[in-house]
Amino acid sequence: MSAPAPRRLLDLPVDQVDRARDLAARAGQPIVDLARRHTTVSVERATLRLAGLGGSDPDGIPWVNRLTDAVRADLHDDGGLAHGVSLPVWDALVRGEAEDLATLAQKAGAGSVRFRVPAGEDARRAGEAARAAVGAGVRRLDERRAERERLVAEVGDAPRKPWIYLIVATGDIHEDIPQAQAAARAGADVIAVIRSTGQSLLDYVPEGATREGFAGTYATQENFRLMRAALDETSRELGRYVRLTNYASGLCMPEIAALAGLERLDMMLNDSMYGILFRDINPVRTFVDQRFSRQVHARAGIIINTGEDNYLTTADAVEAAHTVTTSQLLNEFFAREAGLEDWQLGLGHAFEIDPAVPESFRLELAHALLARELFPDAPLKWMPPTRHMTGDVFRGYLLDGFFNLAGALTGQGILLVGMMTEAVVTPWLSDRDLALQNVRYVLDSAGNLHEDFVPAPGGLIHRRAREVLGESVGLLERIVDEGLLAAIADGTFGLMKRPADRGRGLDGVAEKAEGYVNPATELLEGGQP
Repeated sequence: MSAPAPRRLLDLPVDQVDRARDLAARAGQPIVDLARRHTTVSVERATLRLAGLGGSDPDGIPWVNRLTDAVRADLHDDGGLAHGVSLPVWDALVRGEAEDLATLAQKAGAGSVRFRVPAGEDARRAGEAARAAVGAGVRRLDERRAERERLVAEVGDAPRKPWIYLIVATGDIHEDIPQAQAAARAGADVIAVIRSTGQSLLDYVPEGATREGFAGTYATQENFRLMRAALDETSRELGRYVRLTNYASGLCMPEIAALAGLERLDMMLNDSMYGILFRDINPVRTFVDQRFSRQVHARAGIIINTGEDNYLTTADAVEAAHTVTTSQLLNEFFAREAGLEDWQLGLGHAFEIDPAVPESFRLELAHALLARELFPDAPLKWMPPTRHMTGDVFRGYLLDGFFNLAGALTGQGILLVGMMTEAVVTPWLSDRDLALQNVRYVLDSAGNLHEDFVPAPGGLIHRRAREVLGESVGLLERIVDEGLLAAIADGTFGLMKRPADRGRGLDGVAEKAEGYVNPATELLEGGQP
């Protein structure tokens, strides 16, 4: 069963849709300009990771952190980052301070090497050496993307859309693996290894396979490698490629994006404002990091999943529906500017209207269909009810069935499996099996119902969709006038007020100096390695 071809069922005013996109571009462009003018410690560390630097010291601190911190300590302009780390690091290598990047990092961690910003011929040689090293990493992204395409062609793809997306996360990667394989055998098309609570606030990426994590499993390169290899094995067993998802968010967003590309993950949670709103990460840090991370995703052929569903966990799903649409339009602009194509835009939204609201299911259909028609070529990520799950598992199972039906009726691309035990316990394997049975029943029995589903012209669904679009246009007009950073500071999204001069990670942001060099940025913006 293929995804339904997008149809215009809402008869949205074309001029209003065009105006919404134009306003989103006008609101987003100053943020892009801001991101272009700045760098962050995580962008610089991601560049070192693409050049092949991995591992950690005996205390578990990654060598990319040690090396970046040493450069910052020796250079004093704008926090030591204004020229980036590439010129100082490869200048030291060209000067013979160490035979390779790993040794240089170890020497830097011991304080036995000093860094400078080279000039003239020294700068040219350092730049060439840096481009060669980072270029090899970017070529590796290309190779892993081609490898995915070959494997999908070899073993086959998921036979239907929406793809069924299921979360697995015990804290122990070696326990996650058999659970993920069991979920795939039970019908899941996408396995998401949810990240350990609090990892987004760590300004380093843990190293190696991890056996402990709270409400999730740490995102590490080795954990990525292990899970991808296991799902490749299961893909061959099942005759369909099983996709793997993790999180490129938080203070290490660019680094995790690079590691995901290097280890052939297929999707990454990557929202432009989630870290700002729900983790109190500095807005400038977040926007700089998300642009770089999305450039990596674009190159690696990774689908991003955005986080608009989270707004509806703190704000009313009816009153705040237009903020979801507004964020989707902004996410679309930022993603396209970074090089992502429409098939990579897993724009998020959710089934979160209070079931006690009259006509709640019809309103959910209106919101879901509005997203589907605004972004006809995007694989929308449709999220199940969470906020109004009460612990009554029978009621929860019914709500999830309605959610699955709405997804089938409106042609969502990625359908996250709802759990009837949401808000009660971390799901057992048996809970997941029942939840997958719910999804399979709805998709098998009503999967083609979209062919017959035509909302009445002028009816509630039509009126509600137009109302939300109109409110979104009004909000975008205000954002254009006031600026997106001001809107975020005012609590426009998710009722969270986040000023641009506050938040975690601000000390890791620097304005680029004249002569700033970053080979990764150059290559990801269109150069060939």
